Amino acid sequence: MGTTRNVDMSSQEVKVKKVENPVEEAVAEGQEDGEQAAKTHKKVVKQRVRSKKYVITKSKVDKTRHYDPLSAMELVKQLSYSKFEGTITADIQVKDTSVNAEVTLPHDTGRTRKVVVVDDQVLKQIEEGNFDFDILVASPDYMPKLAKHAKELGPRGLMPNPKNGTLTANPEKAAKELTSGKRLLSTEKKQPLLHITLGKTSMDSKKLIENLQAVLAALKGKVMKVSLAPTMGPGVKLDLEKV
Repeated sequence: MGTTRNVDMSSQEVKVKKVENPVEEAVAEGQEDGEQAAKTHKKVVKQRVRSKKYVITKSKVDKTRHYDPLSAMELVKQLSYSKFEGTITADIQVKDTSVNAEVTLPHDTGRTRKVVVVDDQVLKQIEEGNFDFDILVASPDYMPKLAKHAKELGPRGLMPNPKNGTLTANPEKAAKELTSGKRLLSTEKKQPLLHITLGKTSMDSKKLIENLQAVLAALKGKVMKVSLAPTMGPGVKLDLEKV
């Protein structure tokens, strides 16, 4: 059983609570950056420092409630306190770490992704340490050359892989699909968690919900818990039966 600490720096008071399952709490509470869940199942006690604004904002969330999709989406928008336009993310806990799926979202998330197909020019760019792209697609012929840069590509999640469709005999077709909105969903390396961008806080809630429904449909039968969170702000637990 681990222990987490929440510290309000304005009062210097430290509150300690026991956590039965740190993975579930990470998903249930969401993260301030809306993108990263807590690194869990570690026996090391960590101290988490929250800003006064975060603590005040979190008080608006009913911890005992699982919200219906519309109520959750509207509340997440209200909880967002970033000075820039926030992004809404679904933090999803699934049954195991081997979950992979494909989905094409019905609505643009507002996030432009640059997809490139490996050729000699892209290889030169990689050799120079220039990774000016979000997704790298390649044919098997280029893998021996890309293997030389595995230490740089791997940690960035850029190494082409047949499991997510980025290593294929028809890379041009795959790149076109990825550019048009196709998403490859996969869990974190050692955690049964996915973090999926649904869109911006300025988007219509109905469109955000439809993006969420598409993701959950692609993960059908594998989802255990979901929370929604803005870029900056606490998470909101979702009632899956009402999605």
